[in-house]
Amino acid sequence: MKYDIKTLREKISIIELSTKTSLENLDLKFFFDYHIFPNNIIAFLAQWNDENRNMQVGDTIVQQAFIPPIRMFSQKIIFGVRIHEIIDQKDKKGYSYETLEGHVEKGISTFTIEQYGEKLIFKIQTFSKPGNILPILLGPIFSVPYQTFCTKAALRNVKRRIENEQFF
Repeated sequence: MKYDIKTLREKISIIELSTKTSLENLDLKFFFDYHIFPNNIIAFLAQWNDENRNMQVGDTIVQQAFIPPIRMFSQKIIFGVRIHEIIDQKDKKGYSYETLEGHVEKGISTFTIEQYGEKLIFKIQTFSKPGNILPILLGPIFSVPYQTFCTKAALRNVKRRIENEQFF
């Protein structure tokens, strides 16, 4: 989906991760397998999982969102994203994806786990705007509150996964 990043709205959401494990010693398999969102919000099929390998730039993820976030009793909306970048720095691990044509949003999202001294954070940075007429019409009353809910749920989910990892 074509976009000009200068025309998109930036949003950054961060949560601190309470763990004594350093970034280089964390098991981030769940993170790079796109288990960021709780199962009641989204189901997905990631190309690299289907092909039994690690994530690569250019891979696609087919997402099925549950609205409301109840798997059995929800409207299912299917759309796709493509991996744009994989970030593998000493103090920052993560990836970004761009939305594909037909997605309700237009833009790019970046998910990173970052080390600042002894402190670890999980950060979601998005540059986006509505991808079609539906989120434009429903934005103020539905789309924006639902995106905020999903972002907070993702932050809490990754925090829980990272903090619980140290006990296994």
